[in-house]
Amino acid sequence: MTQTGFSTAINNDEIRMSAAAAEQMKGLMANADDGIEGIRVFVTGGGCGGMTYGMTYADSVHPYDKVLAGDGFKLMADAIAVSYLKGCDIDFVENGLNSSFVFNNVFQAVGGSGACGGCGGGGGGCGG
Repeated sequence: MTQTGFSTAINNDEIRMSAAAAEQMKGLMANADDGIEGIRVFVTGGGCGGMTYGMTYADSVHPYDKVLAGDGFKLMADAIAVSYLKGCDIDFVENGLNSSFVFNNVFQAVGGSGACGGCGGGGGGCGG
């Protein structure tokens, strides 16, 4: 029996990131505490759109993480989260005093509507 290896790189079919989001990620990492390895994207169940998406600092890369390595940052997500994020575009939007990361097209792979004000196709934002 042949075993296939686990690909740890996030490719553009899975998650894309705008230049504005990449620049913000770089800034967050430049100001992060010592020992922070990168920024983890996570997916939790619930909400009217089905899933909630967010980010937090991470102190290590886990064995089943996929990583998007950018200039000055690492974005990590476990393989299950990546399956819910497939086709996602991460952007950073500033609107007056409000600014946030926005996850666009997150429901593309799983068929959700994104109709509520949470993250996703409804234009909601996460992080900030």
